[in-house]
Amino acid sequence: LVVFKDTKGKIGILDAYCAHRRANLFFGRNEECGIRCVYHGWKYDVTGQCVDMPSEPEGSNFAHKVRLTSYPAVVRGGVLWIYMGPGEHTPEPPNFEWSLLPAPQRYATKRMQQCNWAQAVEGGIDSSHISFLHSRSDVQARKDEKVARNKLHAQDRHPVFDVKEANYGLSIGARRNAGQNKYYWRITQFLLPFYTMIPPVGQFEHSGDQPYNGHAWVPIDNHNTWTWSFGAHPHEDYDKKTYEFLAGSGGMWGPINQDYVPVQNKDNDYLMNRNVQKTENFTGIDGIPNQDAAVQESMGPIVDRSKEHLGTSDSAIIAFRKLMLQLAKELQKAKAPSAAIHGDWYNVRSASILLDQHVDWQKGAAHLISGQQLKSAAG
Repeated sequence: LVVFKDTKGKIGILDAYCAHRRANLFFGRNEECGIRCVYHGWKYDVTGQCVDMPSEPEGSNFAHKVRLTSYPAVVRGGVLWIYMGPGEHTPEPPNFEWSLLPAPQRYATKRMQQCNWAQAVEGGIDSSHISFLHSRSDVQARKDEKVARNKLHAQDRHPVFDVKEANYGLSIGARRNAGQNKYYWRITQFLLPFYTMIPPVGQFEHSGDQPYNGHAWVPIDNHNTWTWSFGAHPHEDYDKKTYEFLAGSGGMWGPINQDYVPVQNKDNDYLMNRNVQKTENFTGIDGIPNQDAAVQESMGPIVDRSKEHLGTSDSAIIAFRKLMLQLAKELQKAKAPSAAIHGDWYNVRSASILLDQHVDWQKGAAHLISGQQLKSAAG
């Protein structure tokens, strides 16, 4: 593909090769509401329609018969969103709250991940692993905290899952005992086709005022994934220090090279330090996202699920797989997922909250899960 913004600011996503002799339009001239091939001057607008053929005789109508494949696109939250499916099923763009907030209140970064997108998604909806993969060592736990942690993740390491189907995909509640007749609920979402949401970690009693994060796990091919990380502070701007941490050079993922490959990667064992593993954190790998990538990529490009042994803590994983298999079968019968066409269904937040044990988590956290009413901004 070739991507360009024309002289009126419209975005064009086109087949990269000129319909004439297949020269690559990467070398094209961006001029007067179109991109012109430098080989023989054929010119295309953002819809892919050929609008000029100066190499053909004057008065020829040949240009009207030539069109390149093009894809609709929109810019939101500093990110270019492209729809690449059948035209008759063109959806609304997903109205994620973060993508419609002012720039100081949101961020988005991307990196390369060297594994299948589905095993990355499964890591994103697995609230059980945070009690281990992202925990501190026993030595560090007895010292002053280097990073703020939710101690309930360590106090109860076998959360009970409650997975509900939602119009956008799956709503996942993971319950931990918090004492005093209370449960700590960590609520995440899987939103079709490849989005996951991450709840706030800190002051969970007031998590509606806290920033939250999420991912888009966009498949490149069977073995590689673009991992987009995004975040939102719904009520105020990020402070400068936090924003630089999240969205600076590589963001919270750490440094990346010009191809978006993290400096911490499988070729150098993610810069794992065994001494740090003994004294500071559970893995010896710096950075929560890098810890995730290490285990997800360690499974191989595509994990062999026939050798797995799933337990009760894998309820969300099982529900995700069943949903994807169901949708694949429906797609074979030409039925498109309904979530794909309703942008406002994506305007939800993740959440973490303490509730009395008798309170239904969906009702108790309803005020935290609903995102801002952003229809006017989306329009």
